[in-house]
Amino acid sequence: MTIKEQLLLHLKDNMDAWISGESLSQQLGVSRAAIWKQARNLKEEGYIIQSSPKKGYHLCEISDLLLPGEIRERLGNNLFGGQQIYYYKELETTNLKAKELASQGVPEGTLIIAEKQTKGRGRRGRSWFSPAGYGIYASMVLRPSIAPTEISSITLMAAVSAAEALIALTPLNVRIKWPNDILLNDKKIAGILTEISSDMDIVDYLIIGIGMNINTPKDLFPPEIKETATSILIETNRPFQRVEILSEFLKIYEHYYINFKKSGIEPIMGRWKELANIVGKRIEVDVMGQKYRGDVVEIENGILILKDHGRTHRIFSGDVTIL
Repeated sequence: MTIKEQLLLHLKDNMDAWISGESLSQQLGVSRAAIWKQARNLKEEGYIIQSSPKKGYHLCEISDLLLPGEIRERLGNNLFGGQQIYYYKELETTNLKAKELASQGVPEGTLIIAEKQTKGRGRRGRSWFSPAGYGIYASMVLRPSIAPTEISSITLMAAVSAAEALIALTPLNVRIKWPNDILLNDKKIAGILTEISSDMDIVDYLIIGIGMNINTPKDLFPPEIKETATSILIETNRPFQRVEILSEFLKIYEHYYINFKKSGIEPIMGRWKELANIVGKRIEVDVMGQKYRGDVVEIENGILILKDHGRTHRIFSGDVTIL
């Protein structure tokens, strides 16, 4: 553990009081000048620390940056978030960096985080608004021993995990829009982007990317999405700690991922159907300009089974409108 990490731990243990520089110097075995330097470094990382020549140091507020240390502290030795984390102030997209690292052989569970994306992407080539410091932009590297036909299951788990993280930590009643968008009052609050590298019969690696609007104010959204996107801040009128929500998502996803490897997707599909509430509904699906209408009779491994006047359509991806 570095001096900076030790100092942060001591400050967190004493958040309700001041702790003198002399005491910290003795406990950490370094000079008071070294304590001052590391406290300054922590302030640059977003920690709100008061300092006084007479009183010492007082940690007032934890940083809201998505720092690897904060995530590991919450997740311990978990596969996702407790292992290798690559943290960036800015990237084109976290999925692009994750694919680059995955092709170089980084292990399953590797997490890539950016405070800002300059070319954030959503499904079907759409952009994802990714301003610095307001949202969660992260990608995970997975190496499951599955066939390419099963990858939709991995995406469904991510959608359920994102929804459940929001339900657990906020007062919001979110739902899933097939296949993997998270909606609140029919506005998008989060989305999942899955990308794959595979041979004919087995997956080499999967990238699960998540974008989530946490503290984005309404006037910051571009005009073209201002009426269709929302954030936790907009819906609750108060900010939330991004690192708490990301950590909760990773914890829940790991739980489902372990169960998936043991028991397959069926136990998880029940929860997905509850959150999506689409089975039995009449819908229209736009698949690259081709529109299909019908009743949703089932979701099989993420595939939408649509029936209309005796005809059955199996839809792998598209934009859904409830009729």
